[in-house]
Amino acid sequence: MKAKSWKLGRVGYPVGALLLVIALWELVKLLVPVQGVSFGGQRVLPRTSDAAMPHVWRVFTVMGDADGKRTVGETLLRTAGFTFVLALTALLIGTVVGVGLAVLMQRFAFVERGLLPYIVVSQTVPLIALAPLVAGWGGKIVIAGEPWRPWMSIAVIASYLAFFPVAVGMLRGLQAPSKASVELLHSYSASWWDTLVHLRFPAAVPHFLPALRLAAAASVIGAVVAEISTGTAGGIGRQIIVFSQQATGDSSRLYAAVLAAALLGIAVTGVVALAEFALRRYSRPAGVGSSSGGTR
Repeated sequence: MKAKSWKLGRVGYPVGALLLVIALWELVKLLVPVQGVSFGGQRVLPRTSDAAMPHVWRVFTVMGDADGKRTVGETLLRTAGFTFVLALTALLIGTVVGVGLAVLMQRFAFVERGLLPYIVVSQTVPLIALAPLVAGWGGKIVIAGEPWRPWMSIAVIASYLAFFPVAVGMLRGLQAPSKASVELLHSYSASWWDTLVHLRFPAAVPHFLPALRLAAAASVIGAVVAEISTGTAGGIGRQIIVFSQQATGDSSRLYAAVLAAALLGIAVTGVVALAEFALRRYSRPAGVGSSSGGTR
C-alpha cells in the first residue's frame, strides 16, 4: 500500500505542480492589465496581451495551425527529434569523458589536485562564446575522409556541459568505499582494476545516477544553445528563433516551441531512467565512509 501511494505521489506531484503553474498563468492574464504594471517607469508585472502572453489553451491548439507544408506540431516534432538525437549523443560523449576523468583522478591524487580546479573553472566559460570557436576548429577537421558536420559541433558543445556533473559525481562515488574495504580486497591480492570493478564502480552508482540526470538536462540545454549560437538549422533551438521572429501579434508558436524544448528535456531524462532501472540493485548507498584522502 505504501509503495502504491509512493508511486501515485511521484506522478501526482509533478502533475499538480504543472496545473498550479497553468492556473497562476491564467490568473495573471486575467487580473493584470494588458500593458502590465509599472512603478517609477519600471515594469514590475509583464504585459498580458496575446502577443506577449497567450492563453494556455492557445499554446496547445496552435499545434494544428499550418506551417508551410506541415502543421506547427509536425514541425516541432521533427525539430525536437533532431535535437533529441544530438542531446543523447552529447550525453554519451559527456558520460564517457566524465567517467574517464573521474577514474583518472581517483587513481592518481596529483591528477585530482591539478585537474579538478580546472574542471570546475571550465564551467564558467559562457557557452555562447565557446560555440563559434568549436564550430571554427571543427571546420578544419577531417575524420576518415569525411568533413566535419555542423551537428558534430553541437554534440561537442553540449557534451561540454554534460561531462562536468558526471566527472564530479563519479569521482565522489569512486572515493566512497572505506579504507578498510579497499585494504580487504588488497589482502586478497586484488589488483587496482579488480578493486575498481568490484568495489568502486558499484559504490559509485548512487552518486553517478543523480549526476547523470543533471548531465541529461545539461545536454539538452547545451544542444539548444549551440543550435542558436552556431545558426544550425533543423533543431528545436533554431526553430525557437524562427518562431520568435514570427511572434508579432501572436506568440503562441514561440511558447509552443519552448514547451517542446521542455518536453525534450523530460524525454532525455526518461532515457536516463532506463539506466537507473538497469542499475537499481546498486542504487542504495553503501554504509561506507569517504576515502578521498586514504588508499587509492
